[in-house]
Amino acid sequence: MNDTDAGASAAESTESSSPRVTRWIVLGGAVALLLGLAIPKLSESDDTASGGSQDSAPMGVNATVVRTSSMTDRLQSTGTLRADESVELTSETAGKVVDIRFEEGARVERGDLLMKINDAELQAEKKRLSHQLELATARAGRQERLLEEGGVSQEEYDATVNEVEVLRADLELVNAQIEKTEVRAPFDGTVGLRNVSEGAYLSPETPITTLQRIDPIKVDLSVPEKYAGRVGAGQSITFTVRSSDRTVEGTIYAANTAVNESTRTLQLRARASNPDGQLRPGMFADVTVTLGSTDDALVVPAMAVVPTLDGQRVFLAQNGTAQPRNVSLGLRTDTTVQITDGLSLRDTVITSGIQEMRAGLPVRIETLE
Repeated sequence: MNDTDAGASAAESTESSSPRVTRWIVLGGAVALLLGLAIPKLSESDDTASGGSQDSAPMGVNATVVRTSSMTDRLQSTGTLRADESVELTSETAGKVVDIRFEEGARVERGDLLMKINDAELQAEKKRLSHQLELATARAGRQERLLEEGGVSQEEYDATVNEVEVLRADLELVNAQIEKTEVRAPFDGTVGLRNVSEGAYLSPETPITTLQRIDPIKVDLSVPEKYAGRVGAGQSITFTVRSSDRTVEGTIYAANTAVNESTRTLQLRARASNPDGQLRPGMFADVTVTLGSTDDALVVPAMAVVPTLDGQRVFLAQNGTAQPRNVSLGLRTDTTVQITDGLSLRDTVITSGIQEMRAGLPVRIETLE
Protein backbone atom coordinates (compact mmCIF):
# COMPACT_ATOMS: atom_id res chain seq x y z
CA MET A 1 0.00 0.00 0.00
CA ASN A 2 1.40 3.39 -0.94
CA ASP A 3 1.18 6.54 1.10
CA THR A 4 -1.75 7.85 -0.89
CA ASP A 5 -3.78 4.74 -0.21
CA ALA A 6 -2.86 4.80 3.50
CA GLY A 7 -4.02 8.40 3.87
CA ALA A 8 -7.31 7.66 2.17
CA SER A 9 -7.87 4.69 4.43
CA ALA A 10 -7.18 6.78 7.55
CA ALA A 11 -9.62 9.43 6.41
CA GLU A 12 -12.32 6.85 5.88
CA SER A 13 -11.71 5.44 9.38
CA THR A 14 -11.98 8.91 10.92
CA GLU A 15 -15.18 9.65 9.05
CA SER A 16 -16.77 6.33 10.13
CA SER A 17 -15.96 6.87 13.84
CA SER A 18 -17.31 10.45 13.96
CA PRO A 19 -21.02 9.46 13.96
CA ARG A 20 -20.41 7.03 16.85
CA VAL A 21 -18.83 9.79 18.96
CA THR A 22 -21.69 12.12 18.21
CA ARG A 23 -24.24 9.49 19.24
CA TRP A 24 -22.45 8.90 22.55
CA ILE A 25 -22.34 12.60 23.25
CA VAL A 26 -26.06 12.97 22.57
CA LEU A 27 -26.85 9.93 24.69
CA GLY A 28 -24.76 11.24 27.56
CA GLY A 29 -26.53 14.58 27.47
CA ALA A 30 -29.94 12.90 27.58
CA VAL A 31 -28.94 10.82 30.60
CA ALA A 32 -27.70 13.93 32.37
CA LEU A 33 -30.97 15.71 31.63
CA LEU A 34 -33.02 12.80 32.99
CA LEU A 35 -30.92 12.69 36.12
CA GLY A 36 -31.44 16.39 36.61
CA LEU A 37 -35.19 16.01 36.34
CA ALA A 38 -35.28 12.96 38.60
CA ILE A 39 -33.38 14.53 41.53
CA PRO A 40 -36.13 17.12 42.36
CA LYS A 41 -38.79 14.39 42.10
CA LEU A 42 -36.91 12.25 44.56
CA SER A 43 -36.67 15.23 46.86
CA GLU A 44 -40.41 15.85 46.58
CA SER A 45 -41.03 12.17 47.27
CA ASP A 46 -38.97 12.44 50.43
CA ASP A 47 -40.91 15.52 51.46
CA THR A 48 -44.19 13.75 50.78
CA ALA A 49 -43.11 10.80 52.86
CA SER A 50 -42.18 13.22 55.61
CA GLY A 51 -45.61 14.93 55.33
CA GLY A 52 -47.39 11.58 55.48
CA SER A 53 -45.88 10.96 58.84
CA GLN A 54 -47.31 14.32 59.96
CA ASP A 55 -50.84 13.34 58.69
CA SER A 56 -50.75 10.32 60.94
CA ALA A 57 -50.89 12.62 63.98
CA PRO A 58 -54.19 12.23 65.96
CA MET A 59 -57.05 14.43 64.85
CA GLY A 60 -58.41 16.75 67.55
CA VAL A 61 -62.15 16.15 68.15
CA ASN A 62 -64.96 16.98 70.55
CA ALA A 63 -66.86 14.14 72.18
CA THR A 64 -69.70 13.44 74.57
CA VAL A 65 -70.43 10.63 76.99
CA VAL A 66 -73.67 8.73 76.41
CA ARG A 67 -76.02 9.32 79.33
CA THR A 68 -79.72 8.90 80.15
CA SER A 69 -82.21 11.72 79.95
CA SER A 70 -85.95 12.26 79.89
CA MET A 71 -87.39 12.81 76.40
CA THR A 72 -90.82 13.63 75.06
CA ASP A 73 -92.03 12.63 71.61
CA ARG A 74 -93.91 15.50 69.98
CA LEU A 75 -95.77 16.00 66.72
CA GLN A 76 -96.19 19.39 65.06
CA SER A 77 -99.51 20.24 63.44
CA THR A 78 -101.78 23.18 62.70
CA GLY A 79 -105.29 23.82 63.92
CA THR A 80 -108.25 26.18 64.02
CA LEU A 81 -109.94 27.53 67.14
CA ARG A 82 -113.66 26.85 67.56
CA ALA A 83 -116.22 28.06 70.08
CA ASP A 84 -117.21 25.52 72.71
CA GLU A 85 -120.83 26.24 71.76
CA SER A 86 -121.98 28.45 68.88
CA VAL A 87 -125.35 29.30 67.36
CA GLU A 88 -126.84 31.84 64.98
CA LEU A 89 -129.97 33.19 66.65
CA THR A 90 -133.16 33.51 64.60
CA SER A 91 -136.84 33.88 65.41
CA GLU A 92 -139.17 30.89 65.25
CA THR A 93 -142.00 33.06 63.96
CA ALA A 94 -142.48 36.04 61.69
CA GLY A 95 -143.38 39.42 63.10
CA LYS A 96 -142.40 42.94 64.00
CA VAL A 97 -139.52 43.52 66.44
CA VAL A 98 -140.80 45.52 69.42
CA ASP A 99 -137.96 45.12 71.92
CA ILE A 100 -134.23 44.31 71.80
CA ARG A 101 -132.71 43.57 75.20
CA PHE A 102 -129.07 42.77 74.57
CA GLU A 103 -125.94 44.81 73.99
CA GLU A 104 -123.57 43.77 71.24
CA GLY A 105 -120.59 41.85 72.62
CA ALA A 106 -122.23 41.44 76.05
CA ARG A 107 -122.27 38.38 78.24
CA VAL A 108 -125.66 36.73 78.67
CA GLU A 109 -126.93 33.78 80.67
CA ARG A 110 -129.06 30.86 79.64
CA GLY A 111 -132.73 31.87 79.46
CA ASP A 112 -132.13 35.64 79.20
CA LEU A 113 -134.67 37.39 76.94
CA LEU A 114 -132.75 38.90 74.02
CA MET A 115 -135.51 40.07 71.66
CA LYS A 116 -139.31 40.33 71.57
CA ILE A 117 -141.65 40.16 68.56
CA ASN A 118 -145.12 41.76 68.62
CA ASP A 119 -147.57 39.30 70.21
CA ALA A 120 -150.56 41.56 70.84
CA GLU A 121 -152.98 39.32 68.94
CA LEU A 122 -151.75 36.24 70.72
CA GLN A 123 -152.08 37.92 74.12
CA ALA A 124 -155.66 38.88 73.29
CA GLU A 125 -156.42 35.31 72.22
CA LYS A 126 -154.85 34.04 75.43
CA LYS A 127 -157.04 36.37 77.51
CA ARG A 128 -160.21 35.21 75.69
CA LEU A 129 -159.38 31.54 76.15
CA SER A 130 -158.53 32.08 79.80
CA HIS A 131 -162.01 33.55 80.46
CA GLN A 132 -163.70 30.75 78.55
CA LEU A 133 -161.73 28.16 80.46
CA GLU A 134 -162.63 29.78 83.75
CA LEU A 135 -166.35 29.70 82.92
CA ALA A 136 -166.24 26.15 81.57
CA THR A 137 -164.38 24.93 84.65
CA ALA A 138 -166.97 26.50 86.97
CA ARG A 139 -169.82 24.98 84.94
CA ALA A 140 -168.21 21.57 85.06
CA GLY A 141 -167.98 21.86 88.85
CA ARG A 142 -171.68 22.67 89.21
CA GLN A 143 -172.70 19.88 86.85
CA GLU A 144 -170.59 17.42 88.83
CA ARG A 145 -172.65 18.18 91.95
CA LEU A 146 -175.92 18.05 90.01
CA LEU A 147 -174.93 14.74 88.49
CA GLU A 148 -174.77 13.20 91.95
CA GLU A 149 -178.29 14.50 92.67
CA GLY A 150 -179.61 13.55 89.22
CA GLY A 151 -180.00 17.16 88.11
CA VAL A 152 -178.07 16.67 84.84
CA SER A 153 -177.37 13.75 82.61
CA GLN A 154 -174.02 12.07 82.31
CA GLU A 155 -173.86 13.13 78.67
CA GLU A 156 -174.23 16.84 79.55
CA TYR A 157 -171.53 16.59 82.19
CA ASP A 158 -169.13 14.77 79.83
CA ALA A 159 -169.63 17.45 77.16
CA THR A 160 -168.76 20.21 79.64
CA VAL A 161 -165.64 18.34 80.84
CA ASN A 162 -164.55 17.87 77.21
CA GLU A 163 -165.03 21.61 76.56
CA VAL A 164 -162.75 22.35 79.51
CA GLU A 165 -160.03 20.07 78.14
CA VAL A 166 -160.25 21.60 74.66
CA LEU A 167 -159.96 25.12 76.05
CA ARG A 168 -156.92 24.10 78.07
CA ALA A 169 -155.30 22.66 74.94
CA ASP A 170 -156.08 25.85 72.99
CA LEU A 171 -154.59 27.94 75.76
CA GLU A 172 -151.41 25.83 75.77
CA LEU A 173 -151.14 26.31 72.00
CA VAL A 174 -151.41 30.09 72.35
CA ASN A 175 -148.77 30.08 75.10
CA ALA A 176 -146.45 28.09 72.83
CA GLN A 177 -147.00 30.62 70.06
CA ILE A 178 -146.23 33.47 72.45
CA GLU A 179 -142.98 31.74 73.46
CA LYS A 180 -141.96 31.71 69.80
CA THR A 181 -142.14 35.50 69.75
CA GLU A 182 -139.38 35.61 72.37
CA VAL A 183 -135.74 34.97 71.47
CA ARG A 184 -133.86 33.72 74.54
CA ALA A 185 -130.25 32.67 75.11
CA PRO A 186 -129.99 28.87 74.83
CA PHE A 187 -126.75 28.81 76.90
CA ASP A 188 -124.34 31.12 78.72
CA GLY A 189 -122.14 32.99 76.30
CA THR A 190 -121.29 36.19 74.49
CA VAL A 191 -123.52 37.72 71.83
CA GLY A 192 -122.04 39.11 68.64
CA LEU A 193 -123.11 41.99 66.42
CA ARG A 194 -126.85 42.34 65.85
CA ASN A 195 -128.33 42.45 62.37
CA VAL A 196 -131.80 43.84 63.16
CA SER A 197 -133.34 46.93 64.72
CA GLU A 198 -136.57 47.65 66.56
CA GLY A 199 -139.45 48.04 64.14
CA ALA A 200 -137.99 45.63 61.60
CA TYR A 201 -140.15 42.79 60.29
CA LEU A 202 -138.51 39.42 60.80
CA SER A 203 -138.97 36.10 59.12
CA PRO A 204 -137.64 32.84 60.59
CA GLU A 205 -134.73 32.96 58.10
CA THR A 206 -133.49 36.38 59.26
CA PRO A 207 -130.28 36.13 61.36
CA ILE A 208 -130.49 38.25 64.51
CA THR A 209 -127.03 37.77 66.03
CA THR A 210 -124.62 35.04 67.10
CA LEU A 211 -124.11 33.55 70.52
CA GLN A 212 -120.86 31.80 71.40
CA ARG A 213 -119.34 30.27 74.49
CA ILE A 214 -115.56 30.58 74.20
CA ASP A 215 -114.44 29.42 77.65
CA PRO A 216 -113.31 26.74 77.23
CA ILE A 217 -112.23 27.06 73.59
CA LYS A 218 -111.98 24.14 71.19
CA VAL A 219 -109.08 23.37 68.85
CA ASP A 220 -109.61 21.35 65.66
CA LEU A 221 -106.44 19.73 64.30
CA SER A 222 -105.40 16.86 62.05
CA VAL A 223 -102.52 14.38 62.20
CA PRO A 224 -101.20 11.98 59.51
CA GLU A 225 -102.83 8.57 59.51
CA LYS A 226 -99.62 6.85 60.64
CA TYR A 227 -100.13 8.49 64.04
CA ALA A 228 -103.77 7.42 64.31
CA GLY A 229 -102.90 4.67 66.78
CA ARG A 230 -100.84 6.98 68.97
CA VAL A 231 -103.31 9.79 69.57
CA GLY A 232 -106.60 9.88 71.41
CA ALA A 233 -108.65 11.31 74.24
CA GLY A 234 -106.64 12.44 77.26
CA GLN A 235 -103.42 13.38 75.47
CA SER A 236 -101.91 16.80 76.06
CA ILE A 237 -101.33 19.50 73.48
CA THR A 238 -99.83 22.96 73.49
CA PHE A 239 -100.49 25.69 70.94
CA THR A 240 -99.82 29.30 70.10
CA VAL A 241 -101.73 31.82 68.02
CA ARG A 242 -100.33 34.60 65.86
CA SER A 243 -101.71 37.37 68.07
CA SER A 244 -99.82 36.24 71.18
CA ASP A 245 -96.54 34.62 72.21
CA ARG A 246 -98.25 32.82 75.09
CA THR A 247 -98.22 29.01 74.97
CA VAL A 248 -101.62 27.54 75.82
CA GLU A 249 -102.10 24.04 77.19
CA GLY A 250 -105.03 21.85 76.24
CA THR A 251 -106.27 18.27 76.20
CA ILE A 252 -107.62 16.14 73.37
CA TYR A 253 -111.11 14.93 74.22
CA ALA A 254 -112.33 13.36 70.97
CA ALA A 255 -111.12 11.92 67.65
CA ASN A 256 -113.04 11.39 64.45
CA THR A 257 -114.21 7.86 63.77
CA ALA A 258 -112.54 7.67 60.33
CA VAL A 259 -109.46 8.91 58.48
CA ASN A 260 -110.13 11.49 55.78
CA GLU A 261 -109.80 9.71 52.43
CA SER A 262 -108.64 12.83 50.58
CA THR A 263 -105.94 14.01 52.97
CA ARG A 264 -105.20 10.72 54.79
CA THR A 265 -105.36 12.54 58.09
CA LEU A 266 -107.26 11.96 61.32
CA GLN A 267 -109.19 14.90 62.78
CA LEU A 268 -108.88 15.53 66.51
CA ARG A 269 -110.59 18.01 68.82
CA ALA A 270 -109.17 19.45 72.03
CA ARG A 271 -110.25 21.93 74.69
CA ALA A 272 -108.27 24.66 76.42
CA SER A 273 -109.10 27.16 79.13
CA ASN A 274 -109.82 30.71 77.91
CA PRO A 275 -110.86 32.74 80.97
CA ASP A 276 -109.76 36.11 79.57
CA GLY A 277 -111.43 35.57 76.20
CA GLN A 278 -108.27 36.42 74.26
CA LEU A 279 -108.55 33.27 72.17
CA ARG A 280 -111.26 33.72 69.56
CA PRO A 281 -112.98 31.26 67.24
CA GLY A 282 -111.47 31.15 63.77
CA MET A 283 -107.89 31.86 64.88
CA PHE A 284 -105.05 29.82 63.33
CA ALA A 285 -103.03 27.77 65.82
CA ASP A 286 -99.60 26.13 65.71
CA VAL A 287 -100.15 22.92 67.67
CA THR A 288 -97.75 20.51 69.34
CA VAL A 289 -99.14 17.08 70.25
CA THR A 290 -97.42 15.09 72.98
CA LEU A 291 -97.20 11.49 71.74
CA GLY A 292 -95.27 9.97 74.63
CA SER A 293 -92.27 10.34 76.93
CA THR A 294 -89.51 8.29 78.55
CA ASP A 295 -87.36 9.09 81.59
CA ASP A 296 -84.30 6.90 80.85
CA ALA A 297 -83.53 7.39 77.17
CA LEU A 298 -79.92 7.06 75.93
CA VAL A 299 -79.31 10.37 74.16
CA VAL A 300 -76.57 11.85 71.96
CA PRO A 301 -76.36 15.16 70.06
CA ALA A 302 -78.21 14.97 66.75
CA MET A 303 -75.12 16.25 64.90
CA ALA A 304 -73.20 13.11 65.93
CA VAL A 305 -75.44 10.85 63.82
CA VAL A 306 -74.46 10.19 60.20
CA PRO A 307 -77.01 8.77 57.70
CA THR A 308 -75.75 5.78 55.71
CA LEU A 309 -77.18 3.54 53.01
CA ASP A 310 -78.08 0.89 55.57
CA GLY A 311 -79.24 3.12 58.41
CA GLN A 312 -77.65 5.50 60.91
CA ARG A 313 -74.11 5.56 62.28
CA VAL A 314 -72.04 7.25 64.98
CA PHE A 315 -68.29 7.18 65.67
CA LEU A 316 -66.94 6.15 69.05
CA ALA A 317 -63.58 7.20 70.45
CA GLN A 318 -61.96 3.92 71.50
CA ASN A 319 -58.28 3.44 72.38
CA GLY A 320 -57.32 6.66 70.59
CA THR A 321 -59.07 5.80 67.30
CA ALA A 322 -62.44 6.43 65.70
CA GLN A 323 -64.64 3.35 65.45
CA PRO A 324 -67.97 3.34 63.53
CA ARG A 325 -71.09 1.94 65.19
CA ASN A 326 -74.47 1.38 63.55
CA VAL A 327 -77.36 2.59 65.72
CA SER A 328 -81.16 2.67 65.80
CA LEU A 329 -82.91 5.93 66.58
CA GLY A 330 -85.97 6.69 68.70
CA LEU A 331 -87.35 10.01 69.88
CA ARG A 332 -85.95 13.29 68.58
CA THR A 333 -85.73 16.88 69.71
CA ASP A 334 -84.20 19.88 67.98
CA THR A 335 -80.73 19.08 69.34
CA THR A 336 -80.71 15.49 70.64
CA VAL A 337 -81.78 12.04 69.52
CA GLN A 338 -82.55 8.85 71.43
CA ILE A 339 -80.46 5.77 70.67
CA THR A 340 -82.54 2.63 71.06
CA ASP A 341 -79.89 0.14 69.92
CA GLY A 342 -76.15 0.13 69.24
CA LEU A 343 -74.77 2.12 72.17
CA SER A 344 -74.27 1.57 75.86
CA LEU A 345 -74.26 3.92 78.81
CA ARG A 346 -70.91 5.80 79.18
CA ASP A 347 -69.80 5.19 75.57
CA THR A 348 -67.80 8.13 74.18
CA VAL A 349 -69.31 9.49 70.96
CA ILE A 350 -67.41 11.86 68.66
CA THR A 351 -69.39 15.05 67.92
CA SER A 352 -67.07 17.07 65.64
CA GLY A 353 -65.42 16.42 62.27
CA ILE A 354 -67.95 13.68 61.58
CA GLN A 355 -67.71 14.01 57.79
CA GLU A 356 -63.95 13.35 57.93
CA MET A 357 -64.19 10.30 60.17
CA ARG A 358 -63.18 6.85 59.01
CA ALA A 359 -62.59 3.59 60.79
CA GLY A 360 -59.29 3.49 62.68
CA LEU A 361 -58.48 7.20 62.28
CA PRO A 362 -56.30 8.34 65.21
CA VAL A 363 -58.19 10.91 67.29
CA ARG A 364 -57.42 13.06 70.30
CA ILE A 365 -60.32 14.28 72.48
CA GLU A 366 -59.97 18.00 73.06
CA THR A 367 -63.35 18.65 74.69
CA LEU A 368 -65.43 16.04 76.51
CA GLU A 369 -68.97 16.78 77.57
